Amino acid sequence: MKNITTTNPNNSSRRFTTRRLVLIAMVTAVTCILAPFSIPIPVSPVPISLTNLVLLISVYVLGFKDATISFLIYLLLGAAGLPVFSGFSGGLGKIAGPTGGYLVGFIFMTIIAGIFVERFLDKRFLIIIGMVLSTAVTYIFGTAWLAFQMEIPFTAALSIGVIPYLPGDTAKIILAVITGPILRARLHLQAFNPAKK
Repeated sequence: MKNITTTNPNNSSRRFTTRRLVLIAMVTAVTCILAPFSIPIPVSPVPISLTNLVLLISVYVLGFKDATISFLIYLLLGAAGLPVFSGFSGGLGKIAGPTGGYLVGFIFMTIIAGIFVERFLDKRFLIIIGMVLSTAVTYIFGTAWLAFQMEIPFTAALSIGVIPYLPGDTAKIILAVITGPILRARLHLQAFNPAKK
């Protein structure tokens, strides 16, 4: 009995570590596949993309810590030149360009939205508030950098970098709140509580 007790925790720990790495890799791959697909808007240098939708769903699957790690890996891959950013682009120039502030803001999106998901998993209204807050923080970073890059007032950057996207981002939040719990359940994540890591 002593041998069994000693062995099982170690095996369980290995399985947990492997599962965690696999999930991070899986979400990173999905981000790399879906994020490049974008729709350009004539009035703005900021295209419509699926990046924020993937991130909002990822926090259900990974929790805020591993969702943030996953996005940082994605960001590093893009910075290294892989065409994983919107419009199948890559390189440091994309991060330093007009839309780079949104990419940085997405880091805070995964943290804020992820914390709300972990703390209030059974309270959908509070999760929506967290996702709205995380989106607002992303907007602030993106708009400030867009205004700096284009040498325009913050309000002008707001009108071309945020306002046209409000309906779409609202729909993405609703979609994430609906599909996130389903994916979490399908992946048997009820027993995988990221908050206890």
